[in-house]
Amino acid sequence: MVPTATDSAPVRVAIAGLGFGAEFAPIYQALPGAELVAACRRDPVALNQFADAFGVEKRYTSFDEMLDDPDIDAVHINTPIPDHAQQTLGALRAGKHVACTVPMATSLEDCEAIVDAAASSGRVYMMMETVVFSREYLYVEDLVRSGEIGRIQFLRGAHHQEMAGWPGYWEGLPPMHYATHTVSPLLALTGQRAEYVSCFGSGRIDERLIGKYGSPFAVETAHVKLADSDLSAEVTRSLFNTARQYVESFSVYGSLRSFEWEQTHGSGAVIFVGEQPQHVEIPDFAARLPEAIRPFTLQGVYDDNHAHRSFIQGSGHGGSHPHLVNEFIESIKQGRKPLVDEITAANWTAVGICAHQSAMADGLRVDLPKFSMQRN
Repeated sequence: MVPTATDSAPVRVAIAGLGFGAEFAPIYQALPGAELVAACRRDPVALNQFADAFGVEKRYTSFDEMLDDPDIDAVHINTPIPDHAQQTLGALRAGKHVACTVPMATSLEDCEAIVDAAASSGRVYMMMETVVFSREYLYVEDLVRSGEIGRIQFLRGAHHQEMAGWPGYWEGLPPMHYATHTVSPLLALTGQRAEYVSCFGSGRIDERLIGKYGSPFAVETAHVKLADSDLSAEVTRSLFNTARQYVESFSVYGSLRSFEWEQTHGSGAVIFVGEQPQHVEIPDFAARLPEAIRPFTLQGVYDDNHAHRSFIQGSGHGGSHPHLVNEFIESIKQGRKPLVDEITAANWTAVGICAHQSAMADGLRVDLPKFSMQRN
């Protein structure tokens, strides 16, 4: 059982990583029950610019020093991918609740260590997976729950994104090591864990990109077998040297209706009733949030003149950011597991890690580790 926060006391949050992380600052400041008390960034100039803009008093250039602060209850990690696992482990072991952007980690060993650390610390761990809080996902989730989809027959996801020009740690990253945006909705909609995968790599990235991670593939495509189910899913991921407009998508094929995410920007999502396609307008779901943070489903820190790369390519993550923050804070205050807890995060992340292992072994079946198959 996760310990509850004092009902009258706000959850005191620190944000680490202030590029994309800046988007969450005004949400924590506006949300009743939360308080943004500290910020952390290695660059002191950028740190002070952020902290001055948002009126944050406590400022740290050292993540470890920040963890020693007893006035911080929770840490929201938005740092580079290679830092996620060790910073998450450090925060949990320091007795802090943790929200961390995706992926959880890039090795199965680190995923398991985080699962163990969350259990032993008794603190909340939440992977801040945007797609399963996006308006598109919430729309389809309602269709599934209401029975309008009928029996789910198959699921497919694709995430194509050209990462040239992003920070250096992205260069040559195995595509499936950053696959949770397309894995997560497929598993969340069915409520199932992934059991095993088989994946093939295709094509080849520039030679200068291969050396860092030893991954040659331009595209990786996996079939994912769902545990205790007759379902499988298909996941395709690319990061470099593949000509395609950005798309972060999932499709669900049912016995009564099927849903396909829009395939080009502005083309709109499609519902199939039998063979007939119908374009649909996806509603916003701000009404499900506390009133003070409802505006953040449609706006944030970044605008057309000050755009973070995740917004230029990521379309604002489907209005998910205030839903993520609200779920994290509410899980702490209510003493419960969040919707994307440590075991769920481990399963979704392990799909990609195991898929890359399979691709490097010419499609060999790779079973997901048992620690990621548990149920809390």
